[in-house]
Amino acid sequence: MEEKIEYLEKTIKDLIINKKYHDLRKLLDEENEADLAEVFETIENEENMVLLFRLLPKDKAAEVFAYLPIETQHIIIKLLTNAEVGQIIRDLNSDDAVDMLEEMPANVVKKILALADPQTRRDINSLLQYPEDSAGSIMTVEFVDLRSFMSVNDAIDRIRKTGTDSETINYCYVTDAQKHLLGVVSLREIILAKPHEKIEDLMDENIITVTTLQDQEEVAKLFKKYDFAAMPVVDQEERLVGIITVDDVMDILEEEVTEDIEKMAAITPNDQPYMKTSVFETYKKRIPWLLLLMISASITGKIIQGFEEALASCVILTAFIPMLMDTGGNCGSQASVSVIRALSLDEIEFHDLPIVIWREIRVSVLVGLTLAVANFFKILLIDQTSMLVAFVVCFTLFLTVVVAKFVGCTLPVLASKLGFDPAVMASPFITTIVDALSLLVFFNIATMFLGI
Repeated sequence: MEEKIEYLEKTIKDLIINKKYHDLRKLLDEENEADLAEVFETIENEENMVLLFRLLPKDKAAEVFAYLPIETQHIIIKLLTNAEVGQIIRDLNSDDAVDMLEEMPANVVKKILALADPQTRRDINSLLQYPEDSAGSIMTVEFVDLRSFMSVNDAIDRIRKTGTDSETINYCYVTDAQKHLLGVVSLREIILAKPHEKIEDLMDENIITVTTLQDQEEVAKLFKKYDFAAMPVVDQEERLVGIITVDDVMDILEEEVTEDIEKMAAITPNDQPYMKTSVFETYKKRIPWLLLLMISASITGKIIQGFEEALASCVILTAFIPMLMDTGGNCGSQASVSVIRALSLDEIEFHDLPIVIWREIRVSVLVGLTLAVANFFKILLIDQTSMLVAFVVCFTLFLTVVVAKFVGCTLPVLASKLGFDPAVMASPFITTIVDALSLLVFFNIATMFLGI
C-alpha cells in the first residue's frame, strides 16, 4: 500500500510540473478517495494543492475533502472561491461537515455557514447543538426513509430519488407522518421482494436504536454487540432524526482507545496528531500529571527517611528496594490494565468486584510464590547474603505482589463506580501507591525478623 501511495504521489507531482492537466484529471477520476487524500498531505505548495483539488471530479471532491486533516481543509477553504466552498458544503455529508466546523476558527465557520444552502445550514446547526461526544453530534441526517403503506415499486422509486444524497441505502427506515420510527428494511429484502408487496410486510419492527444524547462510546459498544453497519438515532419522542454508520464508529473507537492510552500514561488527552502538536502544547498536556506524580512519589522518600537508622544497621537491604518497588509496580499495572480493559468491554461491573478480587488474589499467590522462590535462590547464589535476609526479602516480595494485585484490580473498579475514567487509575498512580506500600511492608518485616 505504501508503495502505491509513493508511486501515485510521484506521478501526480510529475503531471503537475509538466502541466499535463488532462492526464492528471483522468488519473484523479480513477483513484480511490482515501489514497488521494494521503497524496494531498504530501503537497507543500498551497497553489498546487488547490489546483489539484479543482481538477477533482465534482462527485469526488467532497469525498476526498472529508478524508483530509483539518489543517489541509482549512488551507483549501481559504484559497477556494465562495462558490467552490458552497459546493463542497452542499456535497459533504452533514456529519462530516460538522466534524470540520467544530475544528475551524469562528470566522471561517461563519463564512462556511453563510455559503451553505438553507437546508444544509439547518442540518449543520441542528447537529452543532448536540453535546460533544453524543450520538447526536456524530450522526448524519442524510438517510432513506419509507412509509409502511408503500409498495416495493414505490420504495425503489423513493430510494432512487433520495439515495444519491444519503450516507447509506443498505438500510431504509420506515416512519409515519410524524417521523416516528416504525421499522427497518434492508435493500436486499426490497430488491428480492415482489413489486406489489407492501413495506409493512417486509419491515422488521424489532429495532435497536440510540438516542441523540447517548454517549458515543455506548454507541460503539452497541455496534460491536449487534454487528450493525448503521443504526438509527431517535429523539426523546422516538422520532427518527438521523443515523450513525460504521465508518463513524471506527473513528470513535480510535479516539476512545487513544484517549485511554494517554490517560493510562498520565497524559491529558489531546485531539491533535503527535507531529502537529506544538512542543508547548505537549508540555502543557504532560506537566500537570508529572508534577502530581512527583509530589505523590515523595511519600516513598519520607518512608525511606523514616527508616534511615534501620537501613544503616543493615545496608544490604537498600540494594533490594528497587527490585521490590519495580516488581510491585509491574504487578499492579498488569492487574489494572486487565481490569480496565474488562470494564471498557462491559465484561465486569461494580457488583463483580468481590469476584475480581478473589481471582486476582489467587493469581497473586501463584505469581508471588514463583517470584519469591526464584529470587530466594538468586539472592543466595549471586548476592550471597544470609538466609535470613533472603527470607525477609522474598517474604516481602510475596506480600508486595499480593498487595499490588489487590490495589491494581480494585482502584479502577472503584473509580468507575464513582464516575471517573478507570484509565486514570492505571500505571502511574498504581505504581506510586504500590511503591509506598511495598516499602512499608519491607521495613516492618525487616524490623520484625532482623531486629533492626
